[in-house]
Amino acid sequence: MKNSEYTRFLNLSFDDFRKMANDPSLSCYEKIGFPNSYREGKEQFIFEDIIAKTTLLNSENKVVLDIGPGCSELPIILVDICEKNNHKLIWVDSPEMLSILPDKNFIQKIPGYYPYCQELFNEYRKSVDVIIAYSVFHYIFVESNIWNFLDKSLELMTHGGEMLIGDIPNISKRKRFFSSPAGIKFHQEFTSTQEIPEVTFNKIEHHQIDDAVILSLIHRARNQGFDAYILPQRNDLPMANRREDILIKKP
Repeated sequence: MKNSEYTRFLNLSFDDFRKMANDPSLSCYEKIGFPNSYREGKEQFIFEDIIAKTTLLNSENKVVLDIGPGCSELPIILVDICEKNNHKLIWVDSPEMLSILPDKNFIQKIPGYYPYCQELFNEYRKSVDVIIAYSVFHYIFVESNIWNFLDKSLELMTHGGEMLIGDIPNISKRKRFFSSPAGIKFHQEFTSTQEIPEVTFNKIEHHQIDDAVILSLIHRARNQGFDAYILPQRNDLPMANRREDILIKKP
């Protein structure tokens, strides 16, 4: 049951999310591609992990860009800290998703498919302090161009700025986990079976993000003069055992 609950949200496109945003039968978590059990009651912990990595959110008077915020609790928590610290908050997402989110005088909504939103780049090139792209990169990987996504994002960053590409599913990390005793136990509890998960190393998995993709992103950002790091998620996050984050900083 748990596995089928998750697989119904695989392979979603930007247009799928637009339709889901207007579907009243879906919860706020389902509208962003997650079963309720994966996010309900956990988003405060997720945000605590985000803010521990994007430390400029705790300073004042910054420009914050949230790419693909969706419509769950995370963007609402971000609104609160931006209001408290006098940040400018920019959201880029579909018109359908943005319509669900609140309007405030420090929030700018830019409807569109990132990074194909010229308005954003005309106004904010080299002036964004914090960029957050959480749980969106794997959709870009399948549907769009990850190098264009990365390169255009780096264009927006000001000196001292931070970018968090968060919650990236890494098939290599997943394999390492499911080949371990802890991973086998997790799989058996999740599936309610005594099945041993099948793991094959040194095999290309088409349409999957692996270590090669993660390390290539790090290499490409560093080659453009940025510092870049692979960071683990907190152990209490829903998918910490098979997802990780990339933090990029502009010196």
